[in-house]
Amino acid sequence: MADDEKPVIKKFKLHRLIGYVCLFVFLAMLVYIATSLLSGRGIGLVDLFSPRGAADSLREYQFDVGRGRVFADLGDGVASVGTLGIQVFNSAGGETLREPFRMTTPAVYSQDGRAIAFDIGGTAVRVFNRSEIITAIETQGAIIAASINKNGWFCVCTQEGGGYKGLVTVYNNRGDSVYRAFLESGYVLTAALSPDNRYLAVLNLPNEGSRITFYRLNSLTPDSVFDLPGGLMIDMRFSSNSELIVVSTQALLEVDRNGDGRGLYEFSGRTLGGYSIGSGFTALHLLDYGVGHRGSIVTLDGAGAILGEHATDREIISISAGGEYLAALRSDGLVFFNSVLEEFPAAGRPGATAGATQVLTLENGAAIAAGDNSAVIFRVGTSG
Repeated sequence: MADDEKPVIKKFKLHRLIGYVCLFVFLAMLVYIATSLLSGRGIGLVDLFSPRGAADSLREYQFDVGRGRVFADLGDGVASVGTLGIQVFNSAGGETLREPFRMTTPAVYSQDGRAIAFDIGGTAVRVFNRSEIITAIETQGAIIAASINKNGWFCVCTQEGGGYKGLVTVYNNRGDSVYRAFLESGYVLTAALSPDNRYLAVLNLPNEGSRITFYRLNSLTPDSVFDLPGGLMIDMRFSSNSELIVVSTQALLEVDRNGDGRGLYEFSGRTLGGYSIGSGFTALHLLDYGVGHRGSIVTLDGAGAILGEHATDREIISISAGGEYLAALRSDGLVFFNSVLEEFPAAGRPGATAGATQVLTLENGAAIAAGDNSAVIFRVGTSG
């Protein structure tokens, strides 16, 4: 063979080798994609090309639970609930639970590793943890709201006929019905169970203002009542010391089991743009009247003392407090704050929050920003 022909042969072998390598990579990707689809895990391109375990890594989850997705923190997992059912991923990105069932308006509430998924206006209820469905219930009346406490006891608020404005049913952690509260006046808005499983608090709307009624689970009659004639109470959650933290349209309140309430922080001169009652602190997004997006984020401890205040004129889409951090989803991206509102950037791919409409801060110091098509995990970056 002539010497001048050898470079041509070598070039041909090199091209063929490169072709084999490309074919191998392509086949490997096909196997990965096929495995993901068969397992129901969904495909995240960031999972394919990002190193695992990096402190500032970002993962993208393709939840396929239908429309109207909402999310919940399960401590060591993230749950998504949509019109087609429930899907749970662990912190490594592996699917640990999938429960198909139809809902029209999905909702979810979680606490201490358990969650309750329910269909607002429907009858479907599922209680679950990271790996299993604990209880499946079909209610008689249309569901208005539901919540779960740290022990796995839960309550479901439903519409009720027969002259009643609503019914709140309490279930233990085995799914057995243990108590029912009938509301004769004022439509029920939400309910919560105390951490010791002894008290039920029901928020309802009488003809004027709003009202919280406390029921002792060993008594058939109401135990105490707290009325708020002006303003509207819109949400509540028991704190770890069993006091009820209440968000109204004009103030953050604390109400005890005797029906005595006190104001923790008043903001009647501003509009409530958003709020989040976390396990360690509460965050309020307050807007100045008639001045675009100008306003502030305020964080408060359990006694109502101000931990921090952050003025902003940027559009804030969603806030969420979890663990030691507060995540704020703005129109220009996501940022983290600690409880005293020192700001930290969010580590992740630029533009990854495009189309996101909600944020959920996880107890492990990350946050999930979700939109119609994907959900992206961010971690706290370094400032400066």
